[in-house]
Amino acid sequence: MYVVVVYDTLAERNPKILRTCRKYLHHVQRSVFEGQLSDAQLRRFQADVENVLDLGYDSVLVYTFPPGASPQRLEWGAVEPAPTDIL
Repeated sequence: MYVVVVYDTLAERNPKILRTCRKYLHHVQRSVFEGQLSDAQLRRFQADVENVLDLGYDSVLVYTFPPGASPQRLEWGAVEPAPTDIL
């Protein structure tokens, strides 16, 4: 399935969630990732993310698209290349 992930975390936890997301998905904006994951990969990704989050403060949104669905991305405003900063 195709997955889009958006996170909002305390700045101190940003490097951990960033590294976790990069293990599974493509980094497209500061806190936005996307890519293909199997059901098993999504479960592992969720477990890894929950290990680095403060579930009382941080938020992660995961949009899933079923196999065969082709989400289209519209880009408005300045189009920037994917972030390349490595933590």
